[in-house]
Amino acid sequence: MFTNYSYTVDTRFKRYVQIDTQSDPLSNSFPSTEKQKDLSRLLVKELQEMGITDAEMDEHGYVYATIPSNTDKQVPVICFCSHVDTSSDSSGTGVKPLVHSKYDGGDIILPDDETVIISPKEHPYLASKKGDDIITASGTTLLGADDKAGVAEIMDAANFLMTHPEVKHGAIRILFTPDEEIGHGVDKVDIKKLGARFGYTMDGGELGSLEDENFSADGARITVYGVSAHPGSAKDKLISAIKIAGEIVDALPKDSLSPETTADREGFIHPVRIQGTVEKTEIDFIIRDFDTSSLEAHESYLRRLMEKVLDRYHGAKATLKVTEQYRNMKEVLNDYPEVTAYAAEAIRRAGVQPLKMSIRGGTDGSRLSFMGLPCPNIFTGEMALHSKHEYVSIQDMQKAVQTIVYLAQVWEEKTTA
Repeated sequence: MFTNYSYTVDTRFKRYVQIDTQSDPLSNSFPSTEKQKDLSRLLVKELQEMGITDAEMDEHGYVYATIPSNTDKQVPVICFCSHVDTSSDSSGTGVKPLVHSKYDGGDIILPDDETVIISPKEHPYLASKKGDDIITASGTTLLGADDKAGVAEIMDAANFLMTHPEVKHGAIRILFTPDEEIGHGVDKVDIKKLGARFGYTMDGGELGSLEDENFSADGARITVYGVSAHPGSAKDKLISAIKIAGEIVDALPKDSLSPETTADREGFIHPVRIQGTVEKTEIDFIIRDFDTSSLEAHESYLRRLMEKVLDRYHGAKATLKVTEQYRNMKEVLNDYPEVTAYAAEAIRRAGVQPLKMSIRGGTDGSRLSFMGLPCPNIFTGEMALHSKHEYVSIQDMQKAVQTIVYLAQVWEEKTTA
């Protein structure tokens, strides 16, 4: 089916990554940065040029579009979703995508900062990509494959379906979201307007990966209240909230319960921000576990640790506030096994072995699942995320394009009337 197709995914991807779309975790606006809309506007224009007449961007920066059904069957409407924003962990300004054709299997030294070396010793997946065409940034920025690879793949698949009417499929909705990287990707999505029954995020990593479960997640904030006094006359008066906060962080386990000491299905408590003064200091944590019931145990542990430290400082106070962030999509997808099964079939049709995996993190799909849109996650090829070492294989992206098309076809075939 794809033998004579000229893929556009790589040229689209290289165009998209040059548009700075970093989100801002400290912003109070939505989207958190207006520049995310620069890419969204371009996507609407390109979709309209394909003949997708209802493509639009709303006031929040969401892109909605429909690939019309071309079958008489009443196929459930499915949605493909990716996010336009990139992480704030590394600069996204002035991205220069570089193609390393027919990768030779060795170290990739990035020209704008030769200390940035993408080595297969540190990135084992890269070693399996020998002979592929690898796209990286130039050494001073992230690449933005997370998740512009997914965006480009959905766009190329839309282009294929709009130019190949012989491939039968139901109505397909496209959704591009802002602010996924800061946990607000679907805060203002209009599920009724979207009008889809099932969904797929294109935001996974290695070739063939299919993820139908993820961490359940809470945020926690400890606020420490000290006692301020003039440092010249502070003896037996001053109680530093900063020092107490530091002791709380230092009291966390050194060999467990942290991202750097856990793997697979192990959860963690992770301090991500500390800010304050002698009088008041805040510590923000993310708390993660695949078992939602374990979150409460982690939070109780953190509270006991906080109280134990606080006992040594009479006159100081502290509070712990927990906020729900997202939950394990598996809790929803268990009721709709066909959603994941059809994705696995599509991956096989693309000539790839499906790899059932779990996400040590979250996607828009985890929240969409609990908003009534069961939504597993499919590979894009994006690797070494949120860093200057980020890379993606063009061949992996092409296989993702095929997977989207085959998945639309599978849903049509499996619908009996």
